[in-house]
Amino acid sequence: MGNQNRRVRGIAARAGGWSARHRWAAVGIWVLFVVVSMGIGSAVGRTDVDQNDLKGEINQATGIVDDAGIKEPVGESVLIQTKERGGNALKATDPRFRQAVDDVMKAVGATGEVTAVTSPYKSDSVSKDGRSALVRFDMRGDDETAGDRVGPVLDAVDKVADAHEREGLRIEELGGASMQKTFDDAFGKDFQQAEYSAVPVAFGILLIAFGALVAALLPVALAVTAIMATMGLMALVSQVQPMSETANSVMLLVGLAVGVDYCLFYLRREREERAKGHDAQTALRIAAATSGRAVVVSGITVCVAMAGMLFTGIGEFEAMGVASLMVVAVAMVGSVTVLPALLSLLGERVEKGRVPFLRRKERAGGVPSESRLWRAVVGRVLKRPVVSVVIAAGVLAAIALPALGMKTQQLTLDQEFGDSLPIVATYERVNEAFPGGSEPAEVVVKADDIDAAPVRAAIADFRERAVSSGASKGPVDMKVHKGENVAFLTVPLVGGSDQEKAEKSLDLLRDDVRPATLGEVDGVEAPVTGQVAGSKDFNDQLSSSVPPVFAFVVVFAFVLMLLSFRSLTIAVTSTVLNLLSVGAAYGILVMVFQHGWGASLVGAEGVGAIIAWLPLFLFVILFGLSMDYHVFVVSRIREARLQGRTTRDAISHGVVTTAGVVTSAAVIMVAVFAIFGTLSMQSMKQMGVGLAAAVLIDATVIRGVLLPAVMALLGERNWYLPRWLRWLPDFTHDESSAEEVPVSRPGERVRVTG
Repeated sequence: MGNQNRRVRGIAARAGGWSARHRWAAVGIWVLFVVVSMGIGSAVGRTDVDQNDLKGEINQATGIVDDAGIKEPVGESVLIQTKERGGNALKATDPRFRQAVDDVMKAVGATGEVTAVTSPYKSDSVSKDGRSALVRFDMRGDDETAGDRVGPVLDAVDKVADAHEREGLRIEELGGASMQKTFDDAFGKDFQQAEYSAVPVAFGILLIAFGALVAALLPVALAVTAIMATMGLMALVSQVQPMSETANSVMLLVGLAVGVDYCLFYLRREREERAKGHDAQTALRIAAATSGRAVVVSGITVCVAMAGMLFTGIGEFEAMGVASLMVVAVAMVGSVTVLPALLSLLGERVEKGRVPFLRRKERAGGVPSESRLWRAVVGRVLKRPVVSVVIAAGVLAAIALPALGMKTQQLTLDQEFGDSLPIVATYERVNEAFPGGSEPAEVVVKADDIDAAPVRAAIADFRERAVSSGASKGPVDMKVHKGENVAFLTVPLVGGSDQEKAEKSLDLLRDDVRPATLGEVDGVEAPVTGQVAGSKDFNDQLSSSVPPVFAFVVVFAFVLMLLSFRSLTIAVTSTVLNLLSVGAAYGILVMVFQHGWGASLVGAEGVGAIIAWLPLFLFVILFGLSMDYHVFVVSRIREARLQGRTTRDAISHGVVTTAGVVTSAAVIMVAVFAIFGTLSMQSMKQMGVGLAAAVLIDATVIRGVLLPAVMALLGERNWYLPRWLRWLPDFTHDESSAEEVPVSRPGERVRVTG
C-alpha cells in the first residue's frame, strides 16, 4: 500500500498518549487550570448583558434617556378593589374605600423606599365601574436594584390588606419592582432545584450504566470541574461579551450533558478494550485514537453550532452562545487530556465500588455483552432497509408536520406562570379594570425646546389622537423634564394582556398617530417603547436573524462532517437526519404547548403558543448535540469498515456495539433536560420538553433505525468522495489497535496507527 499505510497520529491520540505518560502533570495542570479560572473570575466579576440592547426604537429611546442623564424610577401601583360586583358593591367614593386608599398611601410612604405617592382621586386612576382604584408611586434609588428593596413595601401593603379584608376589599401591589422580586424568587428556586437535582440524577444513571462507583464518579467529576472552570472564564470574557443569569443556566445544562457524554464515550471504549484482553496502555491508546477523536470532532461541531447564536445580534443570545461553546470546549479538552491521565492512574481500580446487582454479564473472552434488543432491531432494519426508512421517516415527518403551524410570541404573564403565582391574578385584575394599564406604551419625546408652542401642540394632538384612533382608551399621562427637553408619554394600549391586540394598537401609534402629530414638527424624536414594544421588536429582530443562523450552522456542520469522514454522503445524510430530528422536536412542542395535546401531563394547559426565542435556541443546541451520537456511531462504523468488514456488517457492528453507551448518554441527557420540564415557568418547560424529546428521538429512531437503514441502502456509496473534492485536507486520522489490519477502499487513503 506504500504511503497508504503510513502511521499518522491524530490530536486526540497524541493528547491521550502524553497524558498517560505524564499522569500527575496532566492532573495537576487541569486542577491548576480550574482553580486559576475560578480565581480570575472571582477577581474580575461578571458584567451582565444590557437588557435594552435591542436595535430600533427601543435602542433609540434608551439612547435619548441616557444622553439626557435621566434616571427613570421603577413605577409601582397598589390595586384597591371591591371583591363584590353589582349594585351592592362598595364604590371608590365610599368613606371606607377612601380610608383604605389613605391607609395604603401612608403605609407605603412610611417605608422610606418610595416617592411621588399619588392618590387615585388626583390622577384619574379610578375604574369606570367605580370598583377599583390605583395608588401609584415610584421606587427610590437605582432601578436595577429596586426588586431587592421592594420587600418592606410589599409587607406594608399586606398589612393594610389584612386590616381591610373584612370590608370586602382586595388590596394588592403590582409593578416593575414587585414583579421582578416575584420572578427572581420563583426563577431562582426553580433553577436551584433543577441544578441540585441534575448531578445526582446523572450520577445515578452512570452508576447503573457502569455498575461501579469510581467509574460513575469520573464523568460527573469531569463535567463539574469543566463547569467550574467555565464559570470563571465567563466572568473574564464578560468584560468583552457581557453574560447573564440565563446564559449561566444554559451553560450548566449544556456543560453537564456534554461533559458526562464525552467522558462516557471515552471511558466505555477503554473498558471495552481492556475486556478484550489488551493491557491498560494499549486500551488507553485505542480509546484515545477512536472515542477521543470522536469527542474532538463532536466538540468542534457543537462549538460551531453554538457560535451560530452570535449572528442574532441580541445580547442574551450572544451570551448563551459564547457560554455554551466555552463549556463544550473546556469539557472536550478535559476529556482528551485529564481523563486518560486519571484512567492511567486508576488502572483496575476504576472498577472499585462494584454494585453487586449491577454487574454486567460478559461474553466469552471477557468482552462486554452486546445489547440483544438493539441487535434484534438492527438485524430487522438491515433485512428490510426500504421499509424501515419509509416507516421511520414517515413517522418523524408526521410528528414534524404540526410545526408548520407554529405560533411564536413572547409569553404573557398568565401564559408563563398560569396560576402558580398570586401576582398573575393581580396582573389580570389590573388589566381588566384598567385595560393596558399594566403594560402601557411609553413615548419618549426629545426636542430642541420641549416647551416650544409647536412641540406642546403636537404633544397635545398626539394625546388626543391616541385615544380617538382607538389605540388607547386613556388616560395618556405626561411627565416633562424641561431642563433636559425630554417628555414621557404613557399610553395604555387597547388589548391589554392580549399580546396580538396590544401589538396592533402599538402599530397604530407608531405608523399613524405619531407621524400625523409629533412627526410634523422638525427636530422632534419620538420613539415608542415599553413592554409590548420591546416584545415586538425582539421578535422582529429574532425573526430576521433566523436565516443567517440556520445557514451558518448547517453549512459549517456539513463541512466539518465532510472533513472529518472524507465522505460527501456521510456529510449529507448527517445533515438531513439532524434536520429531521429538530423538525420532530418542533412538532412535539406545537402539539403539546400550542394545541394542548397531553399538556396536562407536563402542567402546560392553556399556553397556546411557543416562546419566541425557543425555536432558534433549540435548533442551535440540538443540531450541535445530535452530532455527539452521529459522530460516535459513524466513527465506529467507519472503523469497522476499515478493519475489513463489509459495509452492512460494519453498520451492524457499529450500531450494536455503541448502543449501550449511546443509550446511557441519551438517558442522562433526557433526564437532565426533563428536570427543566418540571419547572414552573412555561418557557423552561418548553425548553426541557423540546430538548428531552429531541434527544430521545435522536438516540432511538434516528441512530437505531434511520441511520443504519439509510447506510445499508447506500452501501459503498457511504464512503463516496468526488474527485473534485479530494483536495480537501484529510482530518480522518483513522487509528486502530496493532492487531487490526486496515483495508483500503478505491480512491481513499487509509490512515492507521499501530
